[in-house]
Amino acid sequence: MFSLFARKLAGAKTVLTRATVLPFLVRCGIALCGLVAMAVAWPQALLGSQFFLPLALVALYPAVAPRGRGATFAALAVVAGWLVDTVMEDAAVSLGRVLTIATALYLGHSLTALAAVLPYDAVVNADVVGVWLARALAVVLISAVLTVAILGLTADLAGSAFLVATLVGLAGAACATLLIARLVRRA
Repeated sequence: MFSLFARKLAGAKTVLTRATVLPFLVRCGIALCGLVAMAVAWPQALLGSQFFLPLALVALYPAVAPRGRGATFAALAVVAGWLVDTVMEDAAVSLGRVLTIATALYLGHSLTALAAVLPYDAVVNADVVGVWLARALAVVLISAVLTVAILGLTADLAGSAFLVATLVGLAGAACATLLIARLVRRA
């Protein structure tokens, strides 16, 4: 047991001494996005308590190990926090909070994907990370503008038209998912 711990500690020391700046900053971005999403999603009373420590560890895990299911688990923990706060604690749903959570989750997911293929000791041109972030921020900006515009339309589309539009959108998303899954299996 002790030798396993010693090997893990030696491996961590090797990673820290060989890490280069840009991969390290990408992982810091993952950690920041995870912590912001977790802090905004869960009830505010939890932030100052000892119960936030496990949530913070879950949020930081994808930054340490970007390959694997850590990012998915962290995102599910954020969604669970959102549900706990809005359903059980009856917190108000505000547009700013929703956009903050969505932005942090998307940027964290995108940076995790980059970190998964970017070794911690890689020498990377700043343009690679810059272009990656610019594309991710463009997606966030376009999504936020469309969200605000569609929410503005919901006042005009009250009642059955809104329900039909929601069901058509869900059906379209399900069909797109099935199509992508089928295409991936063929490739």
